[in-house]
Amino acid sequence: MNKLFEAMKLKNLKIKNRICVPPMVCYNWVEEDGYAVQRNIDHYRAIARGGAGLIIQEATCVDPEGKLSKDQLGIWEDGQIDGLKEIADAVHEEDCPIFLQIHHAGVNGSGEYLLCPSDYEMDKDGEKRIGHEMTKEQIQKVQDQFVKAAVRAYQAGYDGVELHGCHSYLMCEFFNSRVNKRTDEYGQYPERFAVEILERIKEAVPKEFIVGIRLGAFEPALADGIRHAKLLEEHGIDFLDISYGFSGEDEPGAPKDFPYKDVIHAAGEIKKHVSVPVFAVNSITDARMAEDILERTGVDMADIGRGVLVNYNWAIDAKEGRDTGRCLHCKECQWRIDAEKCAGRVLLNRKRNMGE
Repeated sequence: MNKLFEAMKLKNLKIKNRICVPPMVCYNWVEEDGYAVQRNIDHYRAIARGGAGLIIQEATCVDPEGKLSKDQLGIWEDGQIDGLKEIADAVHEEDCPIFLQIHHAGVNGSGEYLLCPSDYEMDKDGEKRIGHEMTKEQIQKVQDQFVKAAVRAYQAGYDGVELHGCHSYLMCEFFNSRVNKRTDEYGQYPERFAVEILERIKEAVPKEFIVGIRLGAFEPALADGIRHAKLLEEHGIDFLDISYGFSGEDEPGAPKDFPYKDVIHAAGEIKKHVSVPVFAVNSITDARMAEDILERTGVDMADIGRGVLVNYNWAIDAKEGRDTGRCLHCKECQWRIDAEKCAGRVLLNRKRNMGE
């Protein structure tokens, strides 16, 4: 595991290994006010104690009207800073850096009036969603909210922020030309919405504060993802965390002989065109796989998500050669219902109790 446990630097930030715990929303934990609770603090402290090199906090909403669910963490008002600071402090006490992902759900939101770059209709979980084309004033307002959220993250002590630019949410909707049908500059240059936010955040925070993005690889094609990545690098992005874009309006794919997910192949292809760190994610289940992905694709970080929910000590166990456990992909995630009922966690504990 030479590569996986090799230290690196992201700008001036020291990262002890190449394991990143990506954003994963913890549903049903907070109230509608979006304020952090003790459970959030304990959760992130446990992840940090488990040995990961970097944590990116779950999608934290910049606007109460842009939440993906009613019980989502928020960073839309100054009163939320104190609770978020407790999370950042807890992680830092365990010698781990943490970024905060800032997010607006767009047409995938839970509100009554859903914003979108263009008028757009879709079905989600059996419900019809209608996105309303944003005015220039609405675009400016949301951009302001992203910038203010980044400043609050800096004030709360985070090491950086990650813009949520994939998974069918608002920023992703701008990137994807099949969703964004605008004829103005935000349609002719679909990356403009994100680039303007990036540039304004860079002006508002100290230069050592890191600003990256969760970017869709296929938006709708890989060539578009590569173009967006290159443009973002030109405008100062500090890292690229590559995932899927707007589901159903994309063209994912990889060579038939590629052994992992197509989005991991895409991360490697994007890495060939940029010099900033690139993260790969999706179904990376064990340390050997993570090591091979780093070597095979040339990416800089491997995102270990559900494996860490199963086993907070995933990184330590991987380094010491122990079974890290794995997510068993329950039809309904038992971890979100009750972590102690997580089938992967139960199986791992049973193996250890039996001395396997």
